[in-house]
Amino acid sequence: MRSGRLPTVRPIPTEKAPVHMDSTLRRSGGIGTAALLALGLVACGTPAEEEAPAAGPADGAFPVSIESALGTAEITEAPERVVTLGQGSAETAIALGTVPVGVEDYEWGSDDTGYLPWVHEAVTEAGAELPTRFAGAEDIDFEAIIELEPDVILAPWSGVTQEQYDILTDIAPTVAYPDLPWSTDWDQQIEIIGEALGKAEDAQGLIDGIETQFEEAAAAHPEFADLTFSYVYNTGPGTLGVFLPDEQRVAMVRGLGLTVDPVVETFPETEGTDSAVIGLENADRLADSDLVFTFYSSPENREEIEAQDLYQAIPAVGRGSIVAPEDQPFVTGSSIINPLTVPWALERYVPLIEEAAAHLDD
Repeated sequence: MRSGRLPTVRPIPTEKAPVHMDSTLRRSGGIGTAALLALGLVACGTPAEEEAPAAGPADGAFPVSIESALGTAEITEAPERVVTLGQGSAETAIALGTVPVGVEDYEWGSDDTGYLPWVHEAVTEAGAELPTRFAGAEDIDFEAIIELEPDVILAPWSGVTQEQYDILTDIAPTVAYPDLPWSTDWDQQIEIIGEALGKAEDAQGLIDGIETQFEEAAAAHPEFADLTFSYVYNTGPGTLGVFLPDEQRVAMVRGLGLTVDPVVETFPETEGTDSAVIGLENADRLADSDLVFTFYSSPENREEIEAQDLYQAIPAVGRGSIVAPEDQPFVTGSSIINPLTVPWALERYVPLIEEAAAHLDD
């Protein structure tokens, strides 16, 4: 099962997001020459100003080695200062009892606090300090990460490049993705983070908990079991793509008991994306989808896409059986599966699905 997202498709600007150095930044040695040259930094000895919130005891043995497609992270002791890149890692760390000292900024899905709402809620309810936000994506703010003095950098579901990884790993052990960028299964991501934090048993408990939540959500809405759906996206007028059954957006909907339209299984994957670009000219192949789920990058994007005759010819779209939330945090929260987003997103999905299904007899 692949759960990657599409950086060119998601309605979120490419992931984006201050500094001194200290000999304690890397427990196994100083910052490497490559990082020094890339950052143009000089050392100074000021320690980080804030202490990380205390984490619960680790149940795993250290040291631990975690291999990834970009290199191996050697973690010598239970991390206390955690920095995360990409999506989902911060939430899992929080659920395991370690609030990160720094997280990649994610403006598109954040609320007026500047944080993803489920992250803000969990951290403030725990009475912990909110993580420092910094730029990520192509423009990772390495200086900000250095200032945070991390023990480990978690990026198992991210788009970190080899060049970025080589710099990050000179700052602290860095856990990247095991195969392709944005292609780590949601449960695999939780397992990896659990191993990195020495909490493998607790991580398995989180996975079991998510699966139980899906089972309970489906049982609470047996009427959804008779509904088929497809989850589509666009990259502009004339385009049409379909997310495949195990993509996280689709898996979230399946968790409520709906069934992916069987035609989706016939679409060939566009390599490494867990989706199929089928083109608007093939929109009629979605004729048997009771509901269509999608998102739009802006109101203007929605207007131009829904004005297309071929798009309107999809029966679900034409009759209004479409689930297209406009609340940006919800679009983000329903696109990633982790211990914090699942309960947050499932309860918000129900009324939208019920409204879309009400048009089936129109």
